[in-house]
Amino acid sequence: MKAPEKEDPTGTANPHGGKPAGTVALGLRANWRQFSLLVLVNAFVGAMVGMERSVLPALAEQEFKLVARTAILTFIVVFGVSKALTNYVAGRCADAWGRKPVLVAGWLIATPVPFLLMWAPSWNWVLLANALLGISQGFTWSTTVIMKIDLAGPANRGAAMGINEFAGYCAVGAAALATGWIAAHYGLRPQPFYPGVAFALGGLALSVLVVRETQGHAHLEAATAPTPGTADRPSQRRIFWQASVRDPHLSAISQAGLVNNLNDGMAWGLFPLVFAEAGMTLTEIGALAALYPATWGVCQLFTGALSDRIGRKGLIVAGMWVQALGIASIASVRSFAGFALGALLLGVGTAMVYPTLLAAIGDVVNPAWRASTVGVYRFWRDLGYAIGALLSGIVADRYGELAALWVVAGITVLSGAVAAARMRTAPAR
Repeated sequence: MKAPEKEDPTGTANPHGGKPAGTVALGLRANWRQFSLLVLVNAFVGAMVGMERSVLPALAEQEFKLVARTAILTFIVVFGVSKALTNYVAGRCADAWGRKPVLVAGWLIATPVPFLLMWAPSWNWVLLANALLGISQGFTWSTTVIMKIDLAGPANRGAAMGINEFAGYCAVGAAALATGWIAAHYGLRPQPFYPGVAFALGGLALSVLVVRETQGHAHLEAATAPTPGTADRPSQRRIFWQASVRDPHLSAISQAGLVNNLNDGMAWGLFPLVFAEAGMTLTEIGALAALYPATWGVCQLFTGALSDRIGRKGLIVAGMWVQALGIASIASVRSFAGFALGALLLGVGTAMVYPTLLAAIGDVVNPAWRASTVGVYRFWRDLGYAIGALLSGIVADRYGELAALWVVAGITVLSGAVAAARMRTAPAR
């Protein structure tokens, strides 16, 4: 979709740099250079999280002598809460100040993280590193999502989100695989965190030097093809209330996002422990830890674009139930092949849901306050990390890891039913 060349329809040039809103174009083809740069930036964002996936649970047990599952999973709780709160702030800041300053700030906050993980003398230092990582992820990942939505326009929104999440979660899987291999050959510290230094510096350099502001694209979309709804910008309180409770469609999206990341928080913390207890080696654990996000990442290339054609609701509902099947499969087996099958199912189900939820918000929210609404959704979604880690840790300490997996699978089935009952069935534009 190419916007007509005409005078600035908003009456103002983009205050954050770049071209005036009337001289920019919407669509993946028109913006492929900047879009590709943002895909690369988001790969660095995902890799920062992936470097922890196969290493930190083992680090907690072997170096810091933590035994209780709840204590081990505190790093995910800290990460999830800090990321959720930052997501909420990031969307509002991106609307108020522009996207690029928020992105750069996120990378500056990320730079100490690998060094803290290398040299942490106590578990509290690891928690501090994960608090900074969560804040950084909230700023960087939220902003790359918002910028890609800005560039893509309404016609390719699902495809844009699929490509974005493909880059991020393939990088999560690749980093998890690499750090698992490094840990198996060279030890748990400091070598597995060396790549994190390169990820942080690479993401920061790209964001400062070559990424351009995209807020003018959102201004253009709002002026030329406004989403139905109130013409006046709602207050942040109203946006939060609508996306969380009042609007059935948006609130169903928010709860599905929360449960999706509840699953991921459980998988991040408990899967390596379940695999280890089943006799898997560190290399096998790294491969299994990588398989789920890698499957999730690759499949999003197809599911995001598919949602543009067939609509969002069916993919979201079915995806939640496929996730539940994957978790139940892992709870039912004790072999590498069985674990791999469960991880594949979980990855496919998550891919059906993840980009589709973001695109579904973009379908119904005015571009002028879309970033703020995405921030509310991402607040609830990433709060799921903390809730998943706490819930699965408490259940695992009391009844065992397998019981925790079954509880989370049941919650995921219920979440899909809520989405089926409350989401609107209109197809994507």
